[in-house]
Amino acid sequence: CKSARLDARRRAARPAVTAPGMGGKSKKRMEAELSAPQAGPMETEPSAPQASGPSQLTSSDYYFNSYSHFGIHEEMLKDEVRTRAYERAILQNGHLFKGKVVLDVGCGTGILCMFAAKAGARAVIGIDACAIIEQAREIVEANGFSDVITLIRGKVEEVSLPVGCEKVDVIISEWMGYFLLYEGMLDTVIYARDKWLAPGGIILPDKASLYLVAIEDAEYRREKLDFWDSVYGFDMSSIKRMALYEPLVDVVDPSQVCTAPHKILDIDILTATVADLAFTAQFTLPLSRTDFVHALVGYFDVTFSCCHKPVTLPTAPAFKATHWKQTVFYLPETLVASLGDEIHGEISVRPGETNPRDLEIVLTVNFEAEKQEPVTSAQSIGCVRARPHTDAWPCGRGCAPATKPQGYAASHVAIPIPCCAFCTSSTCAQARDSRRVRTTSSLPPDPARGVAHELDTELWA
Repeated sequence: CKSARLDARRRAARPAVTAPGMGGKSKKRMEAELSAPQAGPMETEPSAPQASGPSQLTSSDYYFNSYSHFGIHEEMLKDEVRTRAYERAILQNGHLFKGKVVLDVGCGTGILCMFAAKAGARAVIGIDACAIIEQAREIVEANGFSDVITLIRGKVEEVSLPVGCEKVDVIISEWMGYFLLYEGMLDTVIYARDKWLAPGGIILPDKASLYLVAIEDAEYRREKLDFWDSVYGFDMSSIKRMALYEPLVDVVDPSQVCTAPHKILDIDILTATVADLAFTAQFTLPLSRTDFVHALVGYFDVTFSCCHKPVTLPTAPAFKATHWKQTVFYLPETLVASLGDEIHGEISVRPGETNPRDLEIVLTVNFEAEKQEPVTSAQSIGCVRARPHTDAWPCGRGCAPATKPQGYAASHVAIPIPCCAFCTSSTCAQARDSRRVRTTSSLPPDPARGVAHELDTELWA
């Protein structure tokens, strides 16, 4: 049973988004950051915090302060997948904006406000509690939109709209966080919808979906998790247990994905309630190939379905990377899975008890396969004994290796890859490239570095 928490504080200046390299896994990991001092439910205030010291700041203060630095807005603006999706949804659908009153919840630098003004909106109101709104006012004026755009510094729960704009026709917002719901900003969008959206009004985006998929990721697990098993000869595995319970935010190489995805949440933002955002879902992940499963990955997409031609903003591994990347949950035990196997489980997600911008996630995985003893969430990490792969490879030799690796003894624990990875056939080499099977550069492997197979001796005859 894996319980994890995504803490509600983005870094003020996160590393720039880098798409995965074509030549292999060159990863730049960014751990989900530990939260600042925590507080109760979201406070509201009309201006920036004026606390005299860090001990007086609430978790909400830390959240808004983290968005006051220009660096985080630079990263979001440079995320072209994100920004271009909003640009298309707004500018290609002028009929939704022409002559309308538009509200931007969490306007930041004002980019969405200016898109709406450019699309013909009669009035655009942007609300943000962060200090960056002062620069947004200068940006709006510099671009000639001061007569259309009004910016209000404060929290949605406290402010009032200008006279004559007590109701709005359109709400736009870029509210999504890591794992879709991290930071709890959708709660604020729902509050604004209930308070100000006119009957028949629209929200952009108006649909959101959250997915899980499984991946093979032995390299990272070995470098960052199994490292703690023996540090200069000392057992530091207690830290490994801590690391396993912390989700990672990272760009996942699409070649690592080894199952079909499962949708665990659908949100209609026009009708959703805050209560809908705490949920429990069952999932089934069918294996799309024979592989090892080290982690589950969460990602989302949002859709502007009310547009003349719907626009989707995806964050799946198969698409160009965004600043949201994906959220990775490492499993306590490696799963030895074959094509046709299924990983079953349950995920529960709810806001943090002490800080509602946190996410508390409980992940339960159940897995049974011919090549592995049944795995439940209660099992600890250990050596999984399994028979070798019997898949038929393109060369027709199955999994019996064409050439015994030099220096390989029958008593060694085998590296966890299909036996045919040793095959010199060109067709098998191509298959290995397409499936990214590990090579044998480190034979014989150290059993302490991870879960491994024991090969039957007769295969080496």
